[in-house]
Amino acid sequence: MSMLNKSCKEFNEVLASKAPVPGGGGAAAMGGAIGMALSNMVGNLTIGKKKYADVEDEVKELVAKGAKVIAGLEALVDKDAEVFEPLSKAYGMPKSTPEEQKLKDETMEACGKTACSVPLDIMRLAYEGIKIHRRMGEIGTMIAISDVACGVVFLKAALISGSLNVIININGIKDQSFNQAAKAEMDQLLADGSRIADETLELVLAKLR
Repeated sequence: MSMLNKSCKEFNEVLASKAPVPGGGGAAAMGGAIGMALSNMVGNLTIGKKKYADVEDEVKELVAKGAKVIAGLEALVDKDAEVFEPLSKAYGMPKSTPEEQKLKDETMEACGKTACSVPLDIMRLAYEGIKIHRRMGEIGTMIAISDVACGVVFLKAALISGSLNVIININGIKDQSFNQAAKAEMDQLLADGSRIADETLELVLAKLR
């Protein structure tokens, strides 16, 4: 059964169990999707209101972009589970002979790189979602503006969680050029995304105070 198709209660029960999936990556993707949904809620509450008629077209564009972010993050909930399974199996491969050791090392390297791609994708989408929140915080309806702040906090958490999953995967990969490229992108996304998320939170708080 798809992780995404479980009820919230079922998802949390499996997450809390000793089952290998879902883990931090799947939880990060789900949390990010929830955060993005909050911005879209604010957008949908803004659309159709005379007071915000001058920004309605832009809000509609933000909502459309947000829907793509939600769909992408939801897909990564299952993708994270899919890529972890072969990696977990690789750990149990035999290594009693040089040939077996070589095969195990090669398999783990390949699986590790594939596993690393998912948290990077989570970070990319979280970053896009954070930028959408920033603009929604500027032009969205005041009746639900606090939800923009709530949503961006979720996405910042997804961004940080994604970076932690990148790091743990990098630690098992020997290809240093791959590691350096992944880490460079991770660091940039984390720095820029965290800054914009914090600015968005301050923007909303200033409107609420």
